[in-house]
Amino acid sequence: MKNKFIEHAIHAIQAHLSARPESADTLEGIHQWWIRHDGQEESIAITEQALQQLEDIGFVESFSIGNRKIWRRSRQ
Repeated sequence: MKNKFIEHAIHAIQAHLSARPESADTLEGIHQWWIRHDGQEESIAITEQALQQLEDIGFVESFSIGNRKIWRRSRQ
């Protein structure tokens, strides 16, 4: 079950990638720059869960550069 915080993050990530389809960033960058947190900032775990759910449906994919995991819109 998706809670409202995960849903908010999912919609923010989808909106960002729809407007900027070539964007890519780390979990931390997505959490800080792609998601507008109304009021108090949510846990980074919310963003991580949102990305995982988006990856599960094929909307985003991740890849590694060195020891960093980068997320982007799926190219498949």
